Amino acid sequence: MNFTVRAAKVNDLEGILEIVNYNILNTTSIYDYEPRTLAQQIAIFEEKTTNNFPLLVIEIDQKIAGFGTYGTFRFKEGYKFTVEHSVYVSVKHQGKGLGKLLLSQLIETAKKQKRHTMIAVIDAENQNSVTFHEQFGFETVGLMKESAFKFNKWLDTVFMQLILK
Repeated sequence: MNFTVRAAKVNDLEGILEIVNYNILNTTSIYDYEPRTLAQQIAIFEEKTTNNFPLLVIEIDQKIAGFGTYGTFRFKEGYKFTVEHSVYVSVKHQGKGLGKLLLSQLIETAKKQKRHTMIAVIDAENQNSVTFHEQFGFETVGLMKESAFKFNKWLDTVFMQLILK
C-alpha cells in the first residue's frame, strides 16, 4: 500500500468532507446532526491555517483515506497550550494503521509548537477510540454523563489527556 501523509490543501477538502459526513450520518464520533457543506469545511480549513493548526491527510491512490487535525480546546487564554485533536480514517481503510500515523504526526507537531497537553473528546460507547488513545499514553481524566444527544439517545462523553513531553 503506497500512501502519502502531508498537509491538506484546498482541493483535499471534498475528500475530508466525505469522511466527516459519513461519520456525522452514521456514527456518534461527531455530535453534529446535519452533514457539513463544502463552504463550512473551507471555513474550518481557513481557521486552521490562520491559527497555525495542522490539518494532515493520508492519501492513497490520489484519494483522501484519512485526516487528522487539532485546534483550540477552549477559548480562554489560559488554555493556549492545550489542544483538542481529531483523527478520522475512511471506513474503507480502517485497521491499516493510518490513524496511528496521523496521531503520531499530530503529537510530534504539537510538541514542536510547544503545546503542553492534547485532549481527546470521545463518545463513551466508542471503546475502539478509547483503546486507540491509550496506546499513545492518553489517560481518561473525566466522564460527562448524558452530555450529548444524538440518534434519539443520551450520550456520555469521555475526556482523555496526554501530557506532551
